[in-house]
Order: sequence, then structure tokens, then C-alpha cells
Amino acid sequence: MAWFKRAKENISSESQKKELPDGLWEKCSSCGEIIHKKQLEINHWCCLKCGYHFRIGSDEYIKILLDDGSFKEINKKMRSANPLEFVDTKKYEDRIDDTIRKTNLFDAIKTGTGKINGREVAFGCMDFKFIGGSMGSVVGEKIARLTDRAIKSRIPLIILSASGGARMMEGALSLMQMAKTSSRLAKLADEKIPYISILTDPTTGGTTASYAMLGDINLAEPKALIGFAGPRVIKQTIGRDLPDGFQKSEFLLEHGFVDSIVARKDMKNTITTFLDLIS
Repeated sequence: MAWFKRAKENISSESQKKELPDGLWEKCSSCGEIIHKKQLEINHWCCLKCGYHFRIGSDEYIKILLDDGSFKEINKKMRSANPLEFVDTKKYEDRIDDTIRKTNLFDAIKTGTGKINGREVAFGCMDFKFIGGSMGSVVGEKIARLTDRAIKSRIPLIILSASGGARMMEGALSLMQMAKTSSRLAKLADEKIPYISILTDPTTGGTTASYAMLGDINLAEPKALIGFAGPRVIKQTIGRDLPDGFQKSEFLLEHGFVDSIVARKDMKNTITTFLDLIS
């Protein structure tokens, strides 16, 4: 057992050398390139060598997609309750409190109004840092209210998704948000107001099964994971090997589930082009 103990100590040892200084460099998960954070930020958080799109938060997307200083957040301090009195390793309300402190977010989506190349839009941006971008009652309510704002102001709606799916701590209440958001988007369609959905890595579960795939135009970032159940679950269910690249945005484009794959640096101008075409 001595070898096992030694290996465990080596893994957890505080004296183990770090590959990179904290806060200065990032390593590309795709090609292994070491990139200075400032360079990465200038390049819209995409690898300079292979183009890999790093996962980023709502603040970064707002900065990239919206005109400077134009975003005005609405319903900012809405936060989840614990109607089911859910407890796993900790109480759900305690988990919410901890996540708010760590992320400076009140839930997994920011909503508001802003401008894209001078055009006013209603904009919602999910953030994977908040409990895996999970869709709970607050996410559903904020999207519903954002859609109402788009209808009232007669402005296009844009929602950027980054989610692990429904929030299990809220059970059926979370699943109900799929119907809630879908019905609001149907009302938006009746009013002939454009809705563009942007799918990023990852967009899965109930989010994919509702508002993320209901856009008049569905755009995706390169090599984003997009699907309902995970590949491992599907493989175990059907008992067959899955095609190469299954559930990646390129696979979905080939099979007609998304309309276009757009690099992050081109997303803002592409959205403007589509809005000019469909508005």
C-alpha cells in the first residue's frame, strides 16, 4: 500500500509545482497553446493558434456583443427560494447564498436591454458559473419578463444560452419553465418580433428542449456541445456507438438544427445582418 499512499500524497501535495502562474496565462484545452490572458481577452477569449472558444461568463459576452455602456439590466436581484426544502450536501438556500458570493450573480442569467451596432434589443445572457447555468424558476421568470419587454417595446429578442439543463433542486418547478418560456416565445412570434438564439458550449437539457432551439434564427459557436441528454447516457440507452462529433454544433448544422456557426469575433456583425434581413 506504500505506493498508493505516495501517489496520493504527490497528487495533493502543496509543494507540487504549478504549471502556470495564477491569473497570467491560460492553457488551450484543444491544442495546449499557452496564451497570455490579455492576448486572449483581445482575441475575444479564443485561442490564437487553433481558434478554440474558451467558456466565458455573461459579463464578457455583454462586452463583446453589445455596444459599450448600452446594457441596462432589469430584474437584477431576483433570486431563488427553496419551495421544496431541498437538501443535498447543504441546504439549497445556502448553496444559492454561497454561489451569489462567489460569482457576484443572483442567478444563472442576466437580462436587460442594450444596443447592437446602434439597434436596440432585449438581451438575455446565461452564465455557466452559477450552478452550471441551470434553469430554475428565476431563469424562467426573467426570460418571460424579458420577452414581455421585447413585445412592449417592439424590439428584437436575443438570448445567449450556456446551460447544463434544468435545476434539479427545484424539481418539477424547474421543468415547468420549459412550457412557460416556450409559450411566451409563441406570443412573441404572433407579434412578428424577431428572436435570435445563440447556443454556446454547453447548451444541454431542458434549455435545449425549450427556448434555446426556438429562435427564428439559431446561431452556434464553433464546436459547442449542444444536446438534450449527454452522449454517455444516449449511448447506454440505445446500445450503439455514436457518430464522430455527435452533439457538436457542426453536427447539428449538418442535420438542420442550427442555421449557422459563427465565430465569436463575428457574432455581433452577424446578428446585425440577420436583424436587418428579418426585421
